[in-house]
Amino acid sequence: MYDIYKETWDALIAEGAPFHYKEIEVRGSPMRVYSEAPPSLREIWLAAAAYAANDYLVFREERWTYADAHREAASIANWLRNQGVNPGDRVAIALRNYPEWLLLYWACVSTGVTVVGMNAWWVEDEMTYGLKDSSPKVLFCDQERLARYLNIRDEFPDITTVGVRLPNAIGGVIDYAEVIATGGDLPEVNVDPDTDACIFYTSGTTGYPKGAQLTHRGCVHNIMNLGFAAQVNGLSTARINNVELPNPEDVAPPSALVTTPMFHVTANNCLAQGTTMAGGKLIHMYRWDAGEALKIIEAEKITSLTGVPVMSRELISHPDFDHYDTSSLKSVGGGGAQLQPDLVGKIDKAVKNASPGTGYGMTETCGIITSIAGIFFLDKPASCGPAMPLFEVKVVDTDGNELPQGKPGELWVRGAPVIKGYINREEATAESITDGWLHTGDVATIDEHGFIFIVDRVKDMVLRGGENIYCSEVETTLHKMASIAECSVFGVPDDRLGEEVGVSIYLKPGTVATADDIRAFCLQHMAKHKIPRYIWLSDDHLPRNASGKFLKRELRDTLDIAEAV
Repeated sequence: MYDIYKETWDALIAEGAPFHYKEIEVRGSPMRVYSEAPPSLREIWLAAAAYAANDYLVFREERWTYADAHREAASIANWLRNQGVNPGDRVAIALRNYPEWLLLYWACVSTGVTVVGMNAWWVEDEMTYGLKDSSPKVLFCDQERLARYLNIRDEFPDITTVGVRLPNAIGGVIDYAEVIATGGDLPEVNVDPDTDACIFYTSGTTGYPKGAQLTHRGCVHNIMNLGFAAQVNGLSTARINNVELPNPEDVAPPSALVTTPMFHVTANNCLAQGTTMAGGKLIHMYRWDAGEALKIIEAEKITSLTGVPVMSRELISHPDFDHYDTSSLKSVGGGGAQLQPDLVGKIDKAVKNASPGTGYGMTETCGIITSIAGIFFLDKPASCGPAMPLFEVKVVDTDGNELPQGKPGELWVRGAPVIKGYINREEATAESITDGWLHTGDVATIDEHGFIFIVDRVKDMVLRGGENIYCSEVETTLHKMASIAECSVFGVPDDRLGEEVGVSIYLKPGTVATADDIRAFCLQHMAKHKIPRYIWLSDDHLPRNASGKFLKRELRDTLDIAEAV
C-alpha cells in the first residue's frame, strides 16, 4: 500500500499540481516553498469572507457567522489603527479560549500587526517577563488575566489595556465593546511574507520561555501542509480500498472542537487556521471535560477532535461514551505529545466513522512537521508519519553528521515553516538553527518508507549504567496496563548507575494496582533494566503545562525517593 501512497504523493507535488513546490533563498538559506502559496495570512482571512453565511465561532449559546466575524475583526483593526498601532507593531492577547481570541488574531495578522500570544496560565512574574520581552502597544485581557496584570500595571505605563468580557468597568481599562463599535472596512495593507505574524512562547519547564517568531510565510505554508496531509491520506486510502471519494461540493464544512490553548500552534495554526480556510465551524470549550465534549459532539455534529492524547483517551473511556451520537466524527487524535500506540487501535475500534490521526510538530515550525492517519497509522502506530513535502529532513549525531537510515539521532528539518528565530535571543537562535536547519531536540529514526519514529526528546532519556532508556518507550508499555490512566517517566539520580528509571502514575478511578503488579507487568513487556525502580502512585492527575504536556521536571524535583514504592 505504500507504493500507492508514494504515487499519490508524487502526483500531488508534480509540476502544475496543487502542491508543487520550488526552492528559493530566505534569510540566507535555501528553502522549499509551495509555488501557489498565498503571500500572507491576510489573503487567507479575506478568502474566508466567501463563507459569509456559515457558522464560524460557537461558545455556549453565542454564535458568530463568518460575516459577523469579518465585521468584528475589521472594527478591531480600525480601532488599533486609531490608537497608532501600525504594521510591525505588537499586540498582546491574554485570554482563555474565548472566541474573541481568534477575532483579535485575524484583525492583527490581516493588517500586518504582530500578535503576542500570552500564556493564560502565566502568573504575574511571567506576565511581566513576557510583556517586557515583547513590548506590545496594546494588551487585551479577560477578567482573570486582568486581575493579575493590574498588580504589575505600573511597570507598563505605555501599554493600552482593553478588558474582554468584564462584568464591571475598571478605571484605566477600555471595554472591548468600545473597540468593536468602531466599524469600517478592513484597512488596506501589503503584508511582507517574512514579517512576524505572531510571537508564541515555547512552553519551557525551566527558566523563562523563548518567544518564537512565526512568520506569515511559515503560517501559510503550515496550512497548506495540513491540506496536503488530508489529500494524500484520503486519496491513497480511497485507491487502496477501491472506493470513490465524495464530490467536495457535497461534503459539509468541517466542525471542530477547540480543546487546547489558542496561544499554541496546535489549536491556533493547525486547528483554527485550517478550519477557517475550509469554511468550517470552531466550537470553543471553557475548559476540557470529556463528558461535556460528548454533549457538544452530538449537538454540533463535530467532525474533528484534536487535542493532546490524554483527551482522546478520556473521551473514548468515558462511562457515557455509548450514550451519545459520535458518528459525525471523522478524525480523532491530535498532537502536542506522542499518541501512544495502544490508543491508535482503541480509537479505531471505539469511534464508528472516525480514523485515528496525529501530527508531530513544534512551535518552531509553525505547526506540523509530519502527519499520519487512518490505515497508515494503524499499520505504523508508533510512527508520526512522513515529513511534509516542504521539509528537508535528516537525522544527525551529536556533531551534526548525518546518520544512515534506521539509526537514531537528533532530527533536523529545514523548510518554509521554520521560524525566523527567537526575539531578543540571538544566541538561542544560533544554537537552534544552523543554515536554516532547525534542531528539533527530538531523537528519531526514519524507515524505508520515509515514516518518522520519534524515540524521545534528546534530554528526555535515562542513562542507566551506560544503557540508553527512552522514557517514551517505558510510558508506551505502561499504558498497555488497563489500570493506568496517566504516567510520566523520568530519570532519578543514582550513585551506582548514574540514573535509575522513575515513574509517577495515576490509576483509573475504581482500579487497584500495586508497585509489584506494575513491575510484574513490565517484566513481561520490556528488558529488566528498563523497569522502573522508583514508582510513585498519585492520588490525583499528574501536573501538566498549558499545552497539556506532563511537567516531568516538576514531578522529579518534588517527589521524595523515600516515598517511592
